[in-house]
Amino acid sequence: MIAGIIAGVTWAIETIVLGIALSMTPFVETEQAMVLAPFVSTFLHDFFSAIWSLIYNLVKGNIVKVFKAVCTKSGRFVAVAAIIGGPVGMTGYVLTVANMGASIGAVASAIFPAIGAVLAYLFLKEKMAWYRWIFLLLSLIGVYGLSYSPELNIKNFLFGIIGTLMCSFGWGIEAVIIAKCVKDEAITNEYALFIRQMTSALVYGIVLLPLIKGWRFTVSLIIHTSYVIPIIVIASLFATVSYLFYYKSISEIGASKAMALNITYSAWAVVISIIFLNNYSLMNPTTITCTIVVLVFSILSAADYKELIK
Repeated sequence: MIAGIIAGVTWAIETIVLGIALSMTPFVETEQAMVLAPFVSTFLHDFFSAIWSLIYNLVKGNIVKVFKAVCTKSGRFVAVAAIIGGPVGMTGYVLTVANMGASIGAVASAIFPAIGAVLAYLFLKEKMAWYRWIFLLLSLIGVYGLSYSPELNIKNFLFGIIGTLMCSFGWGIEAVIIAKCVKDEAITNEYALFIRQMTSALVYGIVLLPLIKGWRFTVSLIIHTSYVIPIIVIASLFATVSYLFYYKSISEIGASKAMALNITYSAWAVVISIIFLNNYSLMNPTTITCTIVVLVFSILSAADYKELIK
């Protein structure tokens, strides 16, 4: 559970840092840049995260085992999960952040645990006690309240909703597949993360960017805007840490509980925005109340009352 909460905190930081990058001139100066921003930033995000993951596995001496894991059946399924969670889910997430802002993007996309919990029940036979479903529902009500806080500036509600659906289903399905794969002794959360991020980056670079003619913009971004890339690199570092703890949580307590804990990133994003970015517009009764609701009931929905009593 601690690993799941750490994953939520670090993902909240990643959300805010990535939101800062997406608000910079290169991503908003032209209409074409705004259209390409979610795809290009996600490619760079996952590419740099793959590099961070590679460095991590090199330091730990895991690199040979990582490449052996790629050749296993479970490794190939991790790659499939990467495509669903990366090009589909992550693009939806960035699309939400770009059109709804960092805080609302975090909360709006946080409904994926509900979808993932249903899928985990259907395919992994992970049963949730009735009270955990109630707690999860209450946390989603908190998410709903946060998403409609009047002080939050929504640029494009339609694109935000589309991004939310892509993100929710993509991440929900990904978590279920990963939960199944990490049961294989050949796949650890560390190996799975590298396979996931590298596969996602390759699909973006080889398939999506050429399809949307985004390579020219990507190259110009790297060459001419030196101040944007370091911010994306920092965001990808926090994302890598978040994924490591998230996958660890999935392997230890199951997909449905790990996703319920991961939803806390929506509330942490609001807290961090207020404390470190001085975004005091978020300090209104609705936002504060819903933030507390999300934090408390998300954690409770991941806890098993009988296990706690023991």
